[in-house]
Amino acid sequence: MLVALKIKSFGIIDELAWQPCEGFNVITGETGAGKSLVIDAVEALLSGKLDDENIRFGDDSSRVEAVFSLPDNSLLPHLHVLLEQNGVASDDDVLLMSCEFRRQGRTVMRINGSAVTRALLREISALLLDVHAQSQHLSLFDKRQHLSFLDAYADVAAQRGIFAENATRLYLLQDELLKLRRAETESVHRQEILRYQHDEICRAKLKDGEEEVLEQQRRVMASCEKLKALAYDAYQALNGEDESVALSRINEAMRAMNGLVALDPSLKPHADALMTAATCMEEVSREIRSYEERLEYDPAQLEEIESRLELIHTLKKKYGASVAHILQKQREIEEELATLDSAGEETILLENDITKTKTEMGQQAQMLSQKRLQAADCFEKAVEKELSDLGMQHVRFRVQITQKEIAGGIPYGDKMVAFAKDGADEVQFMASTNPGEPLKPLADIASTGEVSRFTLALKVALAQADATPVLVFDEIDIGVGGRSGDVIGKKLWQLARHHQVVCITHLPQIAVYAASHFSVSKAESHQRTTSSIDVLDASARIDELAAMLGGVEAGSSAHMGASELLKNASAWIETQK
Repeated sequence: MLVALKIKSFGIIDELAWQPCEGFNVITGETGAGKSLVIDAVEALLSGKLDDENIRFGDDSSRVEAVFSLPDNSLLPHLHVLLEQNGVASDDDVLLMSCEFRRQGRTVMRINGSAVTRALLREISALLLDVHAQSQHLSLFDKRQHLSFLDAYADVAAQRGIFAENATRLYLLQDELLKLRRAETESVHRQEILRYQHDEICRAKLKDGEEEVLEQQRRVMASCEKLKALAYDAYQALNGEDESVALSRINEAMRAMNGLVALDPSLKPHADALMTAATCMEEVSREIRSYEERLEYDPAQLEEIESRLELIHTLKKKYGASVAHILQKQREIEEELATLDSAGEETILLENDITKTKTEMGQQAQMLSQKRLQAADCFEKAVEKELSDLGMQHVRFRVQITQKEIAGGIPYGDKMVAFAKDGADEVQFMASTNPGEPLKPLADIASTGEVSRFTLALKVALAQADATPVLVFDEIDIGVGGRSGDVIGKKLWQLARHHQVVCITHLPQIAVYAASHFSVSKAESHQRTTSSIDVLDASARIDELAAMLGGVEAGSSAHMGASELLKNASAWIETQK
């Protein structure tokens, strides 16, 4: 509930401190005394906005501060989560909300001492307080709010929450699919490039170490004549026709060693070593001779080698510093192509997941619709009863529930329908205020008095389902007479059994049902007008009610009438306990 409200430099209010009570609070006073300024200040606090012209003349800023004691009901968990998510210090029992409005400057908004954004201020305010000011009666008839009213009455928060979770999941899946399809479109060009690169490398048929072999072959081919000459010289030195060649001299040494071994067998290892050397030299000689015979300069082969090395050089410029790096690049291209090819499979999986989620949502949406239809029948009867009590016996009230067909929506029976996080239903309150007249949207009701009574009827019908703890009504009695005022007073009292109710009224028939009566007055001091609010004791309350009945010069008859109204209201209240 609203425990305290402090207002400074707001309109004709210099400083005002107000402490409403539990239950039904009524504010009365002369026209122009500043009653509606109190509500205006509350609205400014909840919205975080105030025009400079509403800041008291001569002051640079205005401040509004409210203290709420938090109720023990279903809104608390959400409220505390909201505060925690935004880094606002949370007290389990009390919440302090304040706004400082600076003339032509930045508004400073705080909750529990922490600076907050205007969006967060409004979101938290909506959980705590609902204002129905003269300029806002039609906000209750805003089609966008009707679904929330019906769902509160139908008690489908759990089902609606499950649907919202699936809707969020669907949005994420659709966003992922959209990104994937965009990526697929972009990958077509990428795949073309990769396939070209892959084909280019594959056509080369590279082998690791090939470049080194080719380089060696090129060096040999380029030095063919010199190599042949050197090989010839080496062979001639080993095994030529000259008697002084190496093999001839070794054979002479072997013959001598054999003679030595015959006389001294201990020299046999040396003779064996010499024989091994001779064998090796013979083998080397043959190999050199064969090498020299094989050497042949082939311009065509050299050109082929040069061409192959040029191809490798070109590929190295594109794909890596060596053949090994090029082959590694080939493997990477193959992996990327495989990944891109599998993206199509991922798209199919996502599409299947989306279809499955939509099917589940379609079933959930139809279940929600069924519960809403069942609740709508009871809600219509409850609102019509309240309207009848308020003197609108001939009014027909209906809850219109429809769905909008749209391609790409969720399956709903044999059609595809649009959806939001609260389901697939569009809800609108319809009414006919006169017999024989067709049903029309509530926004089309022109009579101010009818608007006021519809506001109250809907609120009373929703009283137990509406979790908002504080309800404020600014002059709900506009266009209403005394007879209907008595009924409105009773309805507000009933509403106050589940909420803290604040009502500004000009009708004593309403004021007598309040648990706490406050009067707003204005006075002139130092050539400035200042508004103030005071709680009325029993005697002052009779005087105020009499003035409301007979004017400021009300006589004894007005006082008697006021006492009688108060007595009758008290007697009726006793019957309700």
